[in-house]
Amino acid sequence: MTIVKINNLHKSYGEKVLFKDISFNINDGDKIGLLGINGTGKSTLLNIIFGKDDPDSGEIQIFGDQRIEMLSQDPDFDLNCTVINQIFQKDALEMNIISEYETVLSKVEKGEDGFRTRLLVLSEMMDSKGLWRYESEIKSILTKLDINQFDSRMANLSGGQRKRVALAAALISQCDLLILDEPTNHLDSDMVQWLEEYLNARKGALLMVTHDRYFLDRVTNHMIELERGYLQRYIGNYTSYVEEKTKRLAIEEASRQKNEKLYRKELEWIRKSARARTTKQKARIDRFEGLKEGLSDFAADYLDLKAPTSRLGKTVIELKDINKSFGQRLLLKDFSYIFKKNDRVGIIGPNGSGKTTLMKIINREIIPDSGEVKIGQTVKMGYFSQESETLNEEMRVIDYIKEAGEFFELSEKEKISASRMLDKFLFIGAVQYNYISRLSGGEKRRLYLLRTLMESPNVLMLDEPTNDLDLSTLQILEDFLDDYEGVAVIISHDRYFLDRVCQHIISFEGNGKLAHHTGNYSEYFEKKNRLSDDFDEKNEKSEKQSEKKVSRTRKIKFSFLEQKEFDEIESEIEKLEREIAHTESEAEKNASNYIFLQEMMKKKELLEAELLNKYERWEYLNELARQIEKQ
Repeated sequence: MTIVKINNLHKSYGEKVLFKDISFNINDGDKIGLLGINGTGKSTLLNIIFGKDDPDSGEIQIFGDQRIEMLSQDPDFDLNCTVINQIFQKDALEMNIISEYETVLSKVEKGEDGFRTRLLVLSEMMDSKGLWRYESEIKSILTKLDINQFDSRMANLSGGQRKRVALAAALISQCDLLILDEPTNHLDSDMVQWLEEYLNARKGALLMVTHDRYFLDRVTNHMIELERGYLQRYIGNYTSYVEEKTKRLAIEEASRQKNEKLYRKELEWIRKSARARTTKQKARIDRFEGLKEGLSDFAADYLDLKAPTSRLGKTVIELKDINKSFGQRLLLKDFSYIFKKNDRVGIIGPNGSGKTTLMKIINREIIPDSGEVKIGQTVKMGYFSQESETLNEEMRVIDYIKEAGEFFELSEKEKISASRMLDKFLFIGAVQYNYISRLSGGEKRRLYLLRTLMESPNVLMLDEPTNDLDLSTLQILEDFLDDYEGVAVIISHDRYFLDRVCQHIISFEGNGKLAHHTGNYSEYFEKKNRLSDDFDEKNEKSEKQSEKKVSRTRKIKFSFLEQKEFDEIESEIEKLEREIAHTESEAEKNASNYIFLQEMMKKKELLEAELLNKYERWEYLNELARQIEKQ
C-alpha cells in the first residue's frame, strides 16, 4: 500500500538547485535510508514530505488518512515544560488526557491539596480509553534513552538529552510514516543498538537520514541517494547499495572517459571554427556545454584529501595518574596512558561519562585535579570539537580557510591554493564567497573539518566527527587517516567509523575506571560480551536469589496499575510460555490437519507477540524500580 507519492519535486535556494523533478513512492513496510553529500537537500526533502517546507514545483500526495511524524535535526521545545508533558504536546484528546494525568499525579505526589478528585476522574478516563499501556510505553522508551526524571523541566536538560526526548516523542507517535533526521546523534552505542531493534520491530514505513553505516545496514531495505540534483534508488540495505553503486560508477567511468575524448574534440573544434558562432552550429555548442557540465559534475562528487603533517619527536603525549571530578561525579581515577607515534585511539563510553573532559585535559583546556600531562615539544594539536566553536558565521567561506594560509603544501614540490582546496571539499565557485551563516549544518562541519586538517596537526583530536557529516566526507576522512603520519584520538559512537580507523579502544566503565583494549570496536565489544557471559553464568543462581529477595522487600512507588502489573507480570509471562508450548504440542499432534495447523500457527504468532511485549514491560518495570530505589 502506498503511503506517500512524491511527484516531480523541484527545489532551489537562489542559484543553488537542490533537486530537479525527483519522484518516488513510500510504501507500507519500506525502511528507507536517504543519502547525499551535505548541502544537497536531504533535510529539505524530509521537511517538504512532512509539510514543514514547500517545493518550488511538484506535489506530495498522502493517501487516505495516513499519518506522518518527524524528528528534525533541530526540534522545537517548550523549555518550561516537563519531559513527560513535552512528549504529549499533541492536539489529540488522548495525548491531552495523558498529559493532564501526569501533571495532576505529580501535584498529588508532592502533597498539593485539591487534586485527588481530578486524579480519580483522569484515572477512569485512562481506563476507559486504554491509555495505561501507552503511557507506560513512553516511559519505557525514555528510560532506554537514559531520561529517567520524567518531571524534569526541559530547560534543565542538556542539548543531547533534549534531542533524545524529541526522539522518544517521534517513536511513540501512532503514525504510518516515521521520518528521522540524524536519529543516532547524541546516542551512545547501547542506545543505538536498542533503537535498531525497536525500528526493526516497528510496523509502518520509515524514512531517515543517518551517517551510521551499521545502523543503515541493519534497519533499511531501500536506499535513495540525492546526487547532483537527481535521485537514485537502490533495493536493499547499505551493503547492497555499496555493491550496486560500485557497479554503476564503473559504467559511468567508462562513459566519462568516452565523453572526455569527445569533449577534447569538441573543444578543439569550437576554438578553431569561426562557424561555431553561427546559429546553424548552436546545437553543437549546446552539446559541448552539456558535456563540459557533465564532466564537472562527475568530478565534483569525489574528494581527494591530503595534507602535510609536521614531524613528531620521541615524546608525544603521556598521561600519568590523572584524576578528575566535578562535584560528587568522579570521571577519571588514576588514569595513565602513553600515546605512541601513529596511534589510532578510539574513546567510548556512555553520554556524560567524561570522554570530552579527557580530550580537553589532553588539549590543556581543562586542568586535572591531580596527575601529570606531558606534551612533547614537537606536538602540534588539531582539535575538531562537537560544537564547531571556531566558526565565525560573519566571515566568508574563503576568508575562513585563508586564515590558515593562502596556499597549502602537499609535498616539497606541490602546493595548492585555498580556493582549490575548497573546490575539493565541494565549496565550488560562488559558494566560496558566501557567508558561513548561509551554510547548512553539515556544510559548516565539513568546512570546520577542512580548516582543522589544513592547519597540519601531527596530533589530531576528533570529538564526535561523524555527527552531521555526510558519508562521502566520512569515507574521505577515513582514507585520510589511513595515510596520516600522526596520532589520531577519536571520540565516537559510530561503530563502523571506530572499526574502520582505530587500533586501540579506551572505554569509560563507570566510577572513574577506564579500560584498555588493543583492536577495533567490534573486537572490544565481542571480548566484553564474552567476559560478561562468563560472569553471568557463574553468578546466575546467586543473582536470581538476590533479585527475588529485593523484589519481596523493597517498596516501589509506582502508580496503582503499574504496581499491580509489576506484581503479576512474572506469572503472566510463565502462563504465556506454557500456552505457547501447548500450542506447539497441539500443532505437532495435528500436523496432517492443514486448517487446524494454520489456526495453531496463527495463535502461536499472537502469543509470541504478546510474550515479547511482556518481556519488554518486565524489563522496563524492573529498570524503573531500580531507578526509584536509588533515589
